[in-house]
Amino acid sequence: MNLLKGTFVACLCAATLIGCDSKKKDVTVSSVNETAEIVHTDRIADLSVEKVKTTLAYLTVADSFPRNISQGQKDWNLVGVTDWCSGFWPGVLWYAYELSDDPEIKAGAEKFTAPLKEIAYSPADNHDIGFMVYCSYGNGYRLTGNEEYKTVMLAAADTLATLYNPKVGTILSWPVMVPKIGYNTIIDNMMNLELLFWAAKNGGDKSLYDLADSHAEKSMQYLVRPDYSIYHVALFDEKTGKFKKGITHQGYADDSMWARGQGWGIYGFAMSYRETGKEAYLDTSIKLADHFLERLPEDGIPYWDFDDPKIPDAPKDASAASLIACGMLELADQVKDKDLKEKYTNAAKSLMEKLESDTYFSGDTNEALLLHSTGHLPNNSEIDVPIIYADYYFMEALLRLEKLEQNIAQN
Repeated sequence: MNLLKGTFVACLCAATLIGCDSKKKDVTVSSVNETAEIVHTDRIADLSVEKVKTTLAYLTVADSFPRNISQGQKDWNLVGVTDWCSGFWPGVLWYAYELSDDPEIKAGAEKFTAPLKEIAYSPADNHDIGFMVYCSYGNGYRLTGNEEYKTVMLAAADTLATLYNPKVGTILSWPVMVPKIGYNTIIDNMMNLELLFWAAKNGGDKSLYDLADSHAEKSMQYLVRPDYSIYHVALFDEKTGKFKKGITHQGYADDSMWARGQGWGIYGFAMSYRETGKEAYLDTSIKLADHFLERLPEDGIPYWDFDDPKIPDAPKDASAASLIACGMLELADQVKDKDLKEKYTNAAKSLMEKLESDTYFSGDTNEALLLHSTGHLPNNSEIDVPIIYADYYFMEALLRLEKLEQNIAQN
């Protein structure tokens, strides 16, 4: 993601969750929406920082990271360093520090970032290295300039690159799934390319740029459907590089439109255009965004999958909404046309207005910022619960909107 100011990262894999056993006080953040339907971003940002700092005070083990909150529970369930979501909590802390300049939050961000160093120096067993390291060390380096963070990020990029297959032209997403489904590349993996692009510009091997560009090109060719919805997974013959078929792992069906996957595409291809200048990536992001907006339900928040036959009784996905808000703002940064800038900025603001309402913003309900995310419905996992990456992208979008407002005020 953009190390110059606020764009960042995620993806989906099954993981064993560790229950949080800590004795904590109840979260005491007042209701954010007592009289108005739309909540101002600066107020929500202050409340979010307050909640994050309150939660930080009760999380004492640096190598245990928030993942989700079970129904009827207030506290986060925790996971270890190797869980693909481990980088999001330190990322949330870095964003909270950026919003507040609070030294206690900075100390917490440093504390929870440090254990993730081992990911950079361990053999790669999945593509999520970008999520783990870029959200944590990437934000930390952007905000502090700590040279140790840079060293870890460069090592992490080299580790991620070991999953690249030159015959296929992509990074293998799930090595553990190869015996079951074959060589696989998932749309989530677009987000991890930013670590490679960054490394190529900051002292890493220049070939890392070529790997990332090749992966984006192949993903555009095989994961994006003619109607600009997205396959979750592309399967290839790893010996010949030939595309075999597109399937789903977390969506409703192979040919359905999984909401979060659409978000990875919108954001990932806009970021790839930013890093390469290739118009095809920008055009793809635009068409993915337009298709999303065309299918968005009337209430403005996506269902977990746009083609679930149980709609309107299907679960919503706040994580997709917060991710896509960031993707829309990234896209708005990249397009040249003034009308398109306004279109995608307003789309992001609309998503955030819904997320800032009492329906989705947690308030006193639990330690999370957002309610109603859906992780892996086909696996009956994380359905209609808070999930940490929803909060991560929510915080990123708050920062992006704050900076946008500051730029408007200065001009």
